[in-house]
This record gives sequence, structure tokens and C-alpha cells, in this order.
Amino acid sequence: MFKKLGVLLIIGLLVLVACGEEDQEPIESEEAASEETEQEEIGDHLLSEIQEAGEITVATSGTLIAASFYDDDDELTGYDVEVMKEIGERLGLDVQFEVMGIDSMLPAINSGRVDVAINDIEATDSRREQFNFSEPYKYSYSTMVVRESDYSGIHSLEDLEGKRAGGGATTIYSQIAEHFGAEVVTYGNASNEAYLSDVSNEQTDVVVNDYYLSTFGVAAFPDFDIMIHPDLKFHPTEQAIAMPEGEDELTEAINETLDEMREDGTLSELAINFYEEDASTEPEGEIEEIEGLDL
Repeated sequence: MFKKLGVLLIIGLLVLVACGEEDQEPIESEEAASEETEQEEIGDHLLSEIQEAGEITVATSGTLIAASFYDDDDELTGYDVEVMKEIGERLGLDVQFEVMGIDSMLPAINSGRVDVAINDIEATDSRREQFNFSEPYKYSYSTMVVRESDYSGIHSLEDLEGKRAGGGATTIYSQIAEHFGAEVVTYGNASNEAYLSDVSNEQTDVVVNDYYLSTFGVAAFPDFDIMIHPDLKFHPTEQAIAMPEGEDELTEAINETLDEMREDGTLSELAINFYEEDASTEPEGEIEEIEGLDL
């Protein structure tokens, strides 16, 4: 009798435990749904704020020849700048540029100092975990600026080991240089001339950077002992506009505008105007992928 009673009590407890677990599931589900709703409300309001203000604040460097720079009339221009101006016009917004170093741009988005950033920024997997990105407005790949007289002793990516590479502290290009053993020398928001003159006078050995930007940088200083490395094409890239994480409405609005600009030829026209090539389309030819690079 006591044995039967013990069995019944155990069964009863198991039933209670099972019922308790079933009763808790709807409560947990409701809490999760509530948290998701709150996150959506917190993280997707920037577009309406921008529209209400009638302007969008954009971080850029003003020191990147062909992408973001000051012309002879001291006007901010470049492919990236004009792409952003066109987006603003089509969305009915004034575009206010905040000039800053590349290393400050993504933190400025997080702090709310700026709404978006455009400065030849590569949309890597790790960055996508922290920010929203538009569709690419530019496709390119990486190359090196080296001394014309001696190639800076670099004939392969592996030859970067032990070299001094000029670059921004947080750029993908500096990560590539470090990946192959180079020492990165940082400059802040310096002009192209500072980076390239240091390669020429052997203060540094190399600048790893975007193909289009490097080509125009070298052409701007014909008296320097520098050139684009003729044999090295690596790390294909996609440049996009960076925005705060979760701002999907703003991302969609910018993407729709970029699609319009691509379809009506505006993106190609702007790219050819500044780069003399259509950087809005993917480059042809074989471009080396870098294995083991965590970006």
C-alpha cells in the first residue's frame, strides 16, 4: 500500500512538473515578443527623424582624392560625396557633411554625431554585425603603392613582412598589411600627399589601398618616386554607405535610391567622371583572394 502511494505521488509530481513547463512557455514567448518589439521601436526611427529635420548628416574625410576631397575652389567633392548629394536630392534632404578621419567615422555613427558615413568604406562581415550597410555603390580591389626605383623590395604579399605600411589604424588595408607582417604607421586624417611622400622618401615602404584611389593618388604627384605595383591585384572589395545597426527603413530608402541611380546611369556617369572608369560595376580579371584574413 505504501509502495503504491509512493508511486502515485511520484506520478503526480511528474504531471505537475510537466504542466508547469507547459504553462511557462506562453509567458516566455510573450516576453520575447515584447523585447523584439521594443528593440524594433528603439532601432528603426532614424529615417523619420531625418525626414522631419529635412537633412542628413554624413561623415567623410575630405582627404581622399577622387572619392572625398576639396577641389581648387575649396569645395568638397568626389565620387562618394556626389553620390551622397544625389541621394539627398532624390530623398528631398539637405546633406550636411562632417569632415573627420576614417578611424572616427564608425564611432561617430554609434554616438549619434552623424547619421551615416561614406568614405570608401568596405562592408565586411564583421562590420555588418555592428552596422547596417547600403548596397554597394562601388566595386574595386586592393593594390599597393611602392617605390618605382626598387618596388620597395615587394614582389608578393608575403614580402610585406617587416615593411612599414602607411595607413589608418582601423582600415581593412592596414589589417591586410599587418596580416602579412608589416608595421602600420598611422597618420590620422592626413592627405594623400603625406602617405605617398613618405613612401617616396623611404620613411615608409608601401601604402596598401584601393586600386582607384591609389591610381589617382600616384597621378597627382608625378615627381614622387612611386608607382602602382604592376603585378599585385588582391582582395576584391565592395564599398557601401554605413548606417546605425537596425535602421532598416533608412537602409531601404537609400537602397531604393541607389537602384534608381544605377538604372538611369547616374552611378556610372559619376564614377567615370571621377575615376575615368566605371567603378560602379565589378572589375574584370583575376583578383587574388586572401585566405585566413578575419575582417
